[in-house]
Amino acid sequence: MIKQLETLLQQGQDNAMLRFGLGKAYLDDQQPEKAIEHFIACLQHDTNYSAAWKLLGKSYVQLNEWQKAADIYQQGITIARSKGDKQAEKEMLVFLKRCNKQLNNSK
Repeated sequence: MIKQLETLLQQGQDNAMLRFGLGKAYLDDQQPEKAIEHFIACLQHDTNYSAAWKLLGKSYVQLNEWQKAADIYQQGITIARSKGDKQAEKEMLVFLKRCNKQLNNSK
Protein backbone atom coordinates (compact mmCIF):
# COMPACT_ATOMS: atom_id res chain seq x y z
CA MET A 1 0.00 0.00 0.00
CA ILE A 2 2.74 2.46 0.96
CA LYS A 3 4.69 1.71 -2.19
CA GLN A 4 1.70 2.37 -4.45
CA LEU A 5 0.87 5.62 -2.68
CA GLU A 6 4.49 6.78 -2.77
CA THR A 7 4.54 6.04 -6.50
CA LEU A 8 1.47 8.24 -7.01
CA LEU A 9 3.17 11.02 -5.07
CA GLN A 10 6.35 10.69 -7.13
CA GLN A 11 4.21 10.94 -10.27
CA GLY A 12 3.03 14.36 -9.10
CA GLN A 13 -0.35 13.45 -7.66
CA ASP A 14 0.06 15.49 -4.48
CA ASN A 15 -3.22 16.25 -2.72
CA ALA A 16 -4.80 16.11 0.73
CA MET A 17 -6.37 12.68 0.26
CA LEU A 18 -3.17 11.08 -1.00
CA ARG A 19 -1.14 12.59 1.84
CA PHE A 20 -3.76 11.44 4.36
CA GLY A 21 -3.60 7.92 2.93
CA LEU A 22 0.19 7.91 3.15
CA GLY A 23 0.11 9.23 6.69
CA LYS A 24 -2.37 6.58 7.78
CA ALA A 25 -0.40 3.83 6.04
CA TYR A 26 2.82 4.88 7.78
CA LEU A 27 1.04 5.19 11.12
CA ASP A 28 -0.45 1.70 10.71
CA ASP A 29 3.08 0.50 9.87
CA GLN A 30 4.39 1.94 13.16
CA GLN A 31 6.37 4.71 11.44
CA PRO A 32 4.98 7.80 13.20
CA GLU A 33 7.75 10.13 12.03
CA LYS A 34 6.92 9.46 8.37
CA ALA A 35 3.21 9.66 9.19
CA ILE A 36 3.68 13.11 10.72
CA GLU A 37 5.41 14.35 7.57
CA HIS A 38 2.44 13.32 5.43
CA PHE A 39 -0.28 14.50 7.81
CA ILE A 40 1.36 17.93 7.94
CA ALA A 41 1.48 17.98 4.13
CA CYS A 42 -2.18 16.93 4.07
CA LEU A 43 -3.10 19.82 6.34
CA GLN A 44 -1.15 22.21 4.14
CA HIS A 45 -3.49 21.19 1.33
CA ASP A 46 -6.62 21.31 3.52
CA THR A 47 -6.43 22.76 7.03
CA ASN A 48 -10.02 21.61 7.68
CA TYR A 49 -9.26 17.89 7.30
CA SER A 50 -10.46 16.74 10.75
CA ALA A 51 -9.29 13.16 10.39
CA ALA A 52 -5.76 14.36 9.59
CA TRP A 53 -5.67 16.41 12.79
CA LYS A 54 -6.81 13.37 14.76
CA LEU A 55 -4.21 11.01 13.30
CA LEU A 56 -1.47 13.64 13.49
CA GLY A 57 -2.14 13.80 17.21
CA LYS A 58 -2.08 10.01 17.40
CA SER A 59 1.31 10.01 15.65
CA TYR A 60 2.75 12.28 18.34
CA VAL A 61 1.23 10.04 21.02
CA GLN A 62 3.09 7.07 19.51
CA LEU A 63 6.28 9.08 19.95
CA ASN A 64 5.30 9.92 23.56
CA GLU A 65 5.27 13.60 22.65
CA TRP A 66 2.26 14.31 24.82
CA GLN A 67 2.37 18.12 24.72
CA LYS A 68 2.61 18.22 20.93
CA ALA A 69 -0.24 15.72 20.69
CA ALA A 70 -2.36 17.80 23.07
CA ASP A 71 -1.69 20.95 21.05
CA ILE A 72 -2.64 19.18 17.81
CA TYR A 73 -5.82 17.75 19.33
CA GLN A 74 -6.79 21.20 20.57
CA GLN A 75 -6.37 22.64 17.08
CA GLY A 76 -8.23 19.71 15.58
CA ILE A 77 -11.12 20.13 18.00
CA THR A 78 -11.45 23.77 16.98
CA ILE A 79 -11.49 22.78 13.29
CA ALA A 80 -13.97 19.95 13.84
CA ARG A 81 -16.30 22.26 15.78
CA SER A 82 -16.19 24.89 13.06
CA LYS A 83 -17.15 22.24 10.48
CA GLY A 84 -19.81 20.61 12.64
CA ASP A 85 -17.83 17.35 12.61
CA LYS A 86 -19.19 16.08 15.93
CA GLN A 87 -17.65 12.58 15.77
CA ALA A 88 -14.10 13.83 15.19
CA GLU A 89 -14.60 16.47 17.88
CA LYS A 90 -15.74 13.86 20.44
CA GLU A 91 -12.87 11.51 19.63
CA MET A 92 -10.24 14.24 19.88
CA LEU A 93 -11.73 15.46 23.17
CA VAL A 94 -11.22 11.97 24.59
CA PHE A 95 -7.66 11.82 23.22
CA LEU A 96 -6.91 15.31 24.57
CA LYS A 97 -8.11 14.23 28.00
CA ARG A 98 -5.71 11.24 27.89
CA CYS A 99 -2.82 13.49 26.87
CA ASN A 100 -3.55 15.94 29.67
CA LYS A 101 -3.72 13.07 32.16
CA GLN A 102 -0.35 11.79 30.92
CA LEU A 103 1.14 15.29 31.16
CA ASN A 104 -0.17 15.75 34.71
CA ASN A 105 1.21 12.36 35.76
CA SER A 106 4.67 13.25 34.47
CA LYS A 107 4.94 16.37 36.65
